[in-house]
Amino acid sequence: MTADPVDPKLRQRFEEAEKIRIGETSLARPALRPDAASLRAHFESMIGRSPSELENPHVEPRVTDTDRAKAVPASVLLAIVLRDPEPTILLTQRHHGISFPGHWVFPGGRADPRDASPIETALREAEEEIGLDRGRVEVLGRLGDYVSHSGFRVVPTVALVHPPFELTPQPGEVEAIAEVPLSRLVDSSSYFLFRFPTRKDRAHFAMDMHDAGTSGGDGLMLTGVTVSIAIGFYAELLKTHVA
Repeated sequence: MTADPVDPKLRQRFEEAEKIRIGETSLARPALRPDAASLRAHFESMIGRSPSELENPHVEPRVTDTDRAKAVPASVLLAIVLRDPEPTILLTQRHHGISFPGHWVFPGGRADPRDASPIETALREAEEEIGLDRGRVEVLGRLGDYVSHSGFRVVPTVALVHPPFELTPQPGEVEAIAEVPLSRLVDSSSYFLFRFPTRKDRAHFAMDMHDAGTSGGDGLMLTGVTVSIAIGFYAELLKTHVA
C-alpha cells in the first residue's frame, strides 16, 4: 500500500477545490454511534422496512426521467463488521485498469438475471469481489434505490459481518480492501462540500479519511455515488437513532 492510496488525479482535484467542512455549516447533523442492537432495531422498525429513494446530495444536473427509466439494476453491500471496540465498514478500491480507477466504493455490481433479489446481487458480488463468506453475513435490510448518472439503479443492502473471516481481492477488479470506523460515516464532521475552480455551478460532497485510523486504506476518500449512499445511510439512521 502506498502512502496515499487515493487515485492521484482524484486527490489533485480535491486539493485544488474550495472545501467547506459540513460540520461547520447549517448542514451539520448529530453524530451517531450505532451498534449491532440499534442497527437491528432500525431495520426492524416501520421506517427501516419502508425505505424511500435516496436523494442525490450533489449540486449537479438531475438524472432525466428517460435515463431513470433505462437505468440498469445493481446492488452494493454496506458490510458492517462487528469489531471491538466499534463496528467498521468494508470498502474496496477499484482496480486501476477498469472504470472509475482508484475510487473507493462499497462492494457490489450490476444484477445478474439469475439473482433472486437485489440483496442476492449484493451478496454474490461481495463474494466474487472480495471472497466475503455469506455464512458470516447477517442481512439487516436495504436502503432506497439510488439512481446514478452512470446509468445504474443501485440498491444498497445493509448487513452485519461476524468475524472471523478472510478476504481476497479479485485480481483485475479490486486493488485493495479497507475497513473504516462506521462512526465516521455517521458524523457530519467527516464530510466536505467542494467546488471546482472552473465550475462554480457545481458542488460535490466527499469524505476524506486522512485521520480515520482505517485498516488497509489510510487516507482514502469517498466521492460520487459512494458518498451519496453514505450520506443517505446516515440520513436514514437519524430517523430512529439517538445521538
